[in-house]
Amino acid sequence: MEDGPRLDRSRLLEGGRYRFHAMVKPAGSECNIDCHYCFYLHKSKLLDQGPRPRMDDATLAQHIRQYIEAQDGDEVVFSWQGGEPTLMGLDFYRRVVELQQAHARPGQRIENDLQTNGLLLDAEWIAFLKAHRFHVGLSIDGPRELHDTYRRARNDKPTFDYVMRAAALLREAEIPFAALCVVNRTNARRARDVYRFLVDEVGTWRVQFTPAVEPVSFMQVAPAKLPHDQAPRQHERRARPGIEGAIVTEWSVDPVDYGQFLIAVWDEWMRTDIGRVHVNLFETAVAQAAGLPAQMCTQGEFCGKAVAVEHDGEVFACDHFVYPEYRSGNIRHQHLGNLAFSPAQMKFGMDKRDTLPRQCMDCDYLKLCYGECPKNRLIRTDDGEPGLNYLCSGLYAFYRHIDPDVVRILQRIGGQSGAR
Repeated sequence: MEDGPRLDRSRLLEGGRYRFHAMVKPAGSECNIDCHYCFYLHKSKLLDQGPRPRMDDATLAQHIRQYIEAQDGDEVVFSWQGGEPTLMGLDFYRRVVELQQAHARPGQRIENDLQTNGLLLDAEWIAFLKAHRFHVGLSIDGPRELHDTYRRARNDKPTFDYVMRAAALLREAEIPFAALCVVNRTNARRARDVYRFLVDEVGTWRVQFTPAVEPVSFMQVAPAKLPHDQAPRQHERRARPGIEGAIVTEWSVDPVDYGQFLIAVWDEWMRTDIGRVHVNLFETAVAQAAGLPAQMCTQGEFCGKAVAVEHDGEVFACDHFVYPEYRSGNIRHQHLGNLAFSPAQMKFGMDKRDTLPRQCMDCDYLKLCYGECPKNRLIRTDDGEPGLNYLCSGLYAFYRHIDPDVVRILQRIGGQSGAR
């Protein structure tokens, strides 16, 4: 367990620190459901993962040793994702806890979060998650008819009842969990229904909204590798879903609808739930307006500090960039900390800022958005400059709408000036 690649701290800048995040895919892209909008299922073919990808004990031990060793902070957060991470079974996670305890430094706090569709959660799983204080993210897209539109089982059966059963088990055990909602072309048009359902019926005080955006060629071509001359301009019809020749899939959220969705949820949140319910994009907007760092990588000035680790130890720049072009190495041969702070990975992170078009640099809300996620920079500005975010129209409308509210919030908590 002690054998393997070693950490090279000489790569650190003077005064720098090793802090980064890894999203681990212990079962690769395998999943027990078949969501129509999933951006990861196709990795089984793209990466030639085989019929049943599983992280073996040696790779798990290397990951846990290297990840803990490469962190200078008092807290180390392990994130288990997929595919569906519960397919690994409970014994795998019992081994996870055992290895973490063996490698944690004195006074170092180890945390785990598990992102799941909830189908395999039962009493034994719940007891384990509670005993070891796992943070849980439960994927659910709203009321039954909205959730079941795209989140279908392998036999095309609906999954809503299974997810609600998992939510009930988590609530009854008093395990705090987040509702992870993919905002797609369908549920984006029923913003208040979705939000109220997640808070009142699912019963969570943490809500994370993720926009569904994928170019039509996402199964073959990495988003940043799309030809610029084929990208539509911001206000062309092809920059919307459901149009012949559209740049994105038919289930991708419409950028205008996404902005209206966020506006409607913000207004409802301000009216009834501010201070009680944590909505990821809202909390980071207020924090960033106050001059604090972004709480989400998508809204930060830089990225690159959230790598993806596949079941076989392969490391990629980000879980949205798991394509051969963005492979950085393998933890069986190179230390994860060295890969996370390699020149190529640092350039990947800096490019988030350095490739922004002039329209973004001149935007009133640059410091709340920073061009959002690079994977969504699929279109051109109206004057033809590449690298504009597909969601720009909606995000701009949202930030403009919340600006007066943010000013009032910041005045109440310390006299800051506002969103701009």
